[in-house]
Amino acid sequence: MTITPYWVSAFLDFGSGDFERGVAFWRDVTGYAVSDPRGETGQFATLVPPDGDDYLRVQHLDDGPGRVHLDLHVADPTIAAEAAVELGGHVLVRHEQGYVVLRSPGGLVFCFVSHPAARRPAAQTWPGGRSQVDQVCLDVPPSAYDVEVAFWQGLTGWDLTAVNEQEFERLQPPDDQPLRWLVQRLDDDGSEVGAHLDLSADDRDAEVARHVALGATEVARHEWWTVLTDPVGITYCVTRRAPR
Repeated sequence: MTITPYWVSAFLDFGSGDFERGVAFWRDVTGYAVSDPRGETGQFATLVPPDGDDYLRVQHLDDGPGRVHLDLHVADPTIAAEAAVELGGHVLVRHEQGYVVLRSPGGLVFCFVSHPAARRPAAQTWPGGRSQVDQVCLDVPPSAYDVEVAFWQGLTGWDLTAVNEQEFERLQPPDDQPLRWLVQRLDDDGSEVGAHLDLSADDRDAEVARHVALGATEVARHEWWTVLTDPVGITYCVTRRAPR
């Protein structure tokens, strides 16, 4: 069964002691406001864009390292979870508030939620040009690659297309979605499937410099993207793609 999400949000999950620094960094990088906390212990908040619907959220983890997880917005999370299980996913939590927490076959945590959203925000403008968090990249070990890609393609119904770089493929959500999807085949099998965020930027060098001034660390520079870590160690990239 295909469950095509009408929206996808990305959650930045910060480890114990990292929440305030992590939220402050991503607030400044995106230019978005931070909502009031919510949840049983105030563990959730939203990065609120000045226009359009939100798609970036933050969470305080009680234990474990920082990570990125995804929320897939669907009409009925319970039915969507059943479809995911049929395709090889695993349910972790069925929450009384209606959302369902799952793991993909390769170990990526994601949720089905039913929050309404439809309007993609515009890119923010800085002295060095525009930028925006507008892509999630699934980082998949080679032994899990075929099964993981088949899971996401079967679940979403999105087309899978090749990218010039051999280690990448792209899932194609509708253009009005806030996040593009890239899939990367990693070099080794040392970890479960993970995810990281990518920014597009009119001027990559200026954007990287802005991030470093805010506390990021530059890790590696490639022809089309630069790898950084935020102040609490979460990896992400700034790319040469122009914002939509």
